[in-house]
Amino acid sequence: MKAIGIILAGGNSEMRLGELTNTRAASAMPVGGCYRTIDFPLSNMSNSRISKVAVITQYNSRSLNDHLTSSKWWDFGRKQGGLFVFTPYISTDNSFWFRGTADSIYQNLSFLKKSNETYVVIASGDAVYKMNYRDVIQYHKDTNADITVVYKEFNDKDLTKFGIMQLDSENRVIEFEEKPIEPQSNCASIGVYVISRTLLIELLEEVVPEGRYDIVKDVIIRFRRKLNIKAYKFDGYWSNVGGGIKDYYNTNMDFLKPEVRDIFVKQYPYTTTKPKDEPPVKYNFGADVTDTITGGGSIVNGKVNHSILFRRVYIGENAEVKNSILMEGCYIGNNCVIENAIFDKNVVISEGKHIIGEKDNPVVLKKDSVV
Repeated sequence: MKAIGIILAGGNSEMRLGELTNTRAASAMPVGGCYRTIDFPLSNMSNSRISKVAVITQYNSRSLNDHLTSSKWWDFGRKQGGLFVFTPYISTDNSFWFRGTADSIYQNLSFLKKSNETYVVIASGDAVYKMNYRDVIQYHKDTNADITVVYKEFNDKDLTKFGIMQLDSENRVIEFEEKPIEPQSNCASIGVYVISRTLLIELLEEVVPEGRYDIVKDVIIRFRRKLNIKAYKFDGYWSNVGGGIKDYYNTNMDFLKPEVRDIFVKQYPYTTTKPKDEPPVKYNFGADVTDTITGGGSIVNGKVNHSILFRRVYIGENAEVKNSILMEGCYIGNNCVIENAIFDKNVVISEGKHIIGEKDNPVVLKKDSVV
């Protein structure tokens, strides 16, 4: 069951994540105190023994490209296979940026044609989960599917943000509606697909020249009656970082739950990231830290509760931080009160300031803000 992987990490999330994605892609968003979102599908690929993976980027990709410069952390530093990063390029045959998910693969079709693996696993780059893709490939093979779509049954999420499927008794996709106003089921696609390499090439060469550029709308939905499209149910933890500020905030807060955090850090195979050489966290006299993940190089003098602190965060004396996410290099002055907030990198809050957001509507400060 040889397979290659394609991670789609080029989407523009500025409409959903606002200022947090002004200078980075959603796939490069910091998660859980030390990870980037791309770490999760990358680790899934590596842990599923998929040794050749392409990451397709586009919008605000500098931070993501920097994170991927050394592929050895995900065990892709190898002679055979490895990690490939594809970005849009201008040539005599093409003058377009990627116009959709299908087009992004089509513009790099030589990657597929030069490969000899049987299957292709396509995954989104902005979701947090752990999955053995080999189980999906085996299901795809056993059911003689043309395309397999991984789905999850949600009862607590806004289903209008998902592709919603209706299935028959044999889990064949009979209807698929993208972001419906009135969802007809709770079977939501989570953006993971398995397809044979040759069939993917055939479909892309058919639809893209016709001006059809989206995998979901122009391949899955369009061919749902012609092809045998099966659905594979996933029961594990899954959260979409790119869905919006609230989704990003909740995903990080989920890492404070041991049952979620342990999936990635204590249950083999582990989720891997690019390490940073930072000293241990320093808790000075008077520090009071509870229910918090704290990144290396941070210095804490005040009180922190139910929060995520990334590396090199400074918390001043008598400061209070609660229900907040502070990214790398944030500085919180003495006697500050921060609650229900998301601070991007290098935010500076001067002494005595109070910044308090609503429980379901956190305050967001962009990178390098000074208050």
